[in-house]
Amino acid sequence: MSTWSENYLFDTLSLSSHDALPQLALVDLANWALVTLIGDDKKSYLHGQVTCDVVGLGAAQSTLGGHCDAKGKLRTVFRLFHHNDGYGFFQRRSILATQLPELKKYAVFSKVDIAESDDVLLGLTGPQATETIDALFGAGDAVRAITGGSAVQIDDERWLLALEQTHAKALVEKLAPQATLSDDALWDLYDIRHAIPRIDDATALEFIPQAVNLQALGAISFKKGCYTGQETVARAKYRGINKRAMYILSGPADHTPLAGDTLDRNVGDNWRKGGTIIAGYRFNDGQAIALAGLPNDLEEETRFRLAGSEAIWHRLALPYSLEDDA
Repeated sequence: MSTWSENYLFDTLSLSSHDALPQLALVDLANWALVTLIGDDKKSYLHGQVTCDVVGLGAAQSTLGGHCDAKGKLRTVFRLFHHNDGYGFFQRRSILATQLPELKKYAVFSKVDIAESDDVLLGLTGPQATETIDALFGAGDAVRAITGGSAVQIDDERWLLALEQTHAKALVEKLAPQATLSDDALWDLYDIRHAIPRIDDATALEFIPQAVNLQALGAISFKKGCYTGQETVARAKYRGINKRAMYILSGPADHTPLAGDTLDRNVGDNWRKGGTIIAGYRFNDGQAIALAGLPNDLEEETRFRLAGSEAIWHRLALPYSLEDDA
């Protein structure tokens, strides 16, 4: 356990599928990482590497984005925001060892320093999260420069905090008496319910951006200049080559569905591979919920099951539309 949190236990909460989530929870985002980009060319360099609009990103905003290989397959999905003197690039830790060298590949030709940050990553969740942030740091924008780091609003009930270790420790000491402490399985549950994608090592280079709904989340700019993988992303939009999308599914499970696990779908009297788990969460009553990449032309009543299981899963409604308005 890291020294900044050694006096506190951030454990997995025991939640049933019918339980309300904590009014206020402090989450140790140990399975997430922060990459920082600083230097005169940080904006132009990153703009040419990722799907989102970096140039137009204001100091009060954050955005989701994707970093692809030359074939348009995702190396990672990240959240980008202004942080200290540069950018913060929030993504899954499991992908860091393979993705970060690729992000840095051409940095030698630009005035930009790209490195993993040693900031502590914490989440504040629940209906009381925003009022708590306001009480701690003062009211402000959705991205706030605070003493020791940054506070970034993810949705109505979630904030990401990227803090120097001493400030993180002080925050935990301040909030521990009033907040539920949790590991980042709780963050996973929020992401799944909000249908926010991520890429882990097990799903690297499997999906193009539209296959995990990045176009529906404002994470792809179709007006920016060239970036790595742009040709594939543009063809998926204008020629309809994308045949997959990300959906929420739910059903019984005897284990937590993990990124990369196979999901089967029912075809007549048979079962065949239907998709790939992107993220999963299992409740204490044996029910589970997951994000999965599936064919985007399946019937609504299609039944699913985890590979090796007989329990039937079904799709749930997404919290946003996949219709292309452009």
